[in-house]
Amino acid sequence: MNFYSDFKIGILGGGQLGRMLIQAGIDFNLEFSIMDPDKEAPCRQLVQEFFNGDLTDFDQVYAFGKGKNLVTIEIENVNVEALELLQKEGVLIYPQPEVIRTIQDKRLQKQFYKEHNIPTSEFVLVADKLEIAQHTAMLPVFQKLGKAGYDGRGVARIQNPEDIDNALEGPAVLEKLVDFEKELSVIVARNRKGEVVTYPVVEMVFHPTANLVEFLFAPAQITESQERKAREIACRVIESLDMVGLLAVEMFLDRKGDILVNEVAPRPHNSGHQTIKANYTSQYEQHLRAILDLPLGQTNLKKPAAMINLLGEPGFEGMAIYEGLGEALDQDGVYVHLYGKKKTKAFRKMGHVTILDENVDRLKEKANFIKQTIKVKA
Repeated sequence: MNFYSDFKIGILGGGQLGRMLIQAGIDFNLEFSIMDPDKEAPCRQLVQEFFNGDLTDFDQVYAFGKGKNLVTIEIENVNVEALELLQKEGVLIYPQPEVIRTIQDKRLQKQFYKEHNIPTSEFVLVADKLEIAQHTAMLPVFQKLGKAGYDGRGVARIQNPEDIDNALEGPAVLEKLVDFEKELSVIVARNRKGEVVTYPVVEMVFHPTANLVEFLFAPAQITESQERKAREIACRVIESLDMVGLLAVEMFLDRKGDILVNEVAPRPHNSGHQTIKANYTSQYEQHLRAILDLPLGQTNLKKPAAMINLLGEPGFEGMAIYEGLGEALDQDGVYVHLYGKKKTKAFRKMGHVTILDENVDRLKEKANFIKQTIKVKA
């Protein structure tokens, strides 16, 4: 694909992922338009065209995309019908609308894995919470609403039959609880030519109550065969979807050593923030290369890395104050990246910190130090 000075790219979503995508695009002299429901979205000050609108509204999404050369996303919860019409009218949409449609419904996503022999946890689909009572033999399970779940919302753990009363209303998938050893993620990219590259597997550690990635380590501490298997599975997923763009594939490594796909996200992802500093090509540049049909970049790690999410401290809400930045930056190999959000609240993603160090033990020590040192308050 040729692109030029007035090549018009629209991004649906103006949060921190869009912000970092724009930052990568500046190196290619690209200009972006953004649409986001938040008038104070982090991307607002970085673009010439910012539209405040509902990403799920057909008319608003269609109007935004009309006249663009290419539209991409930083969040899956968008109006697919509008994207389908834009695509028919000649606008390039990556990832493709049919891919977004499959991924934004967890029921369709799980069925897709089954139909394409992609390893995943045991599951059943239910029309409503009453139907869960027919599947008590599966317990314990996670109930995931088909649509609108995000960062732990729309998910309920059902341990025993008594928990069914507190289950969520609506069509959902019940996933058998996986006895896992590690939670892993692989970022994989594919361009229009069908070229595919994967990033080294990363190991994620989730916050115990917020259900958000708290920090991660790259590379994951797994065997070479497990690394190879995880990357092969990620390639199989993106190729089965016939997707153009960047895909984050979250996985479980279970106690038996099997790797199971949990969920995927068709966009830059929290498990790839560290690639900005730690890899030769960041996930954001890679996404742009893929959707613009450019050669895909090298994904090797420069050094082992850790990434810590900076979350708003519980009990604080208001204008953000960052404590401990000086002490953190006094450490070698520490890189702070803030997201331009003026206001904080409990567990809001306010930034991240990447740490690079050849020594893995020292890397973990620094990660714990940063986690205890930087606090986002109000």
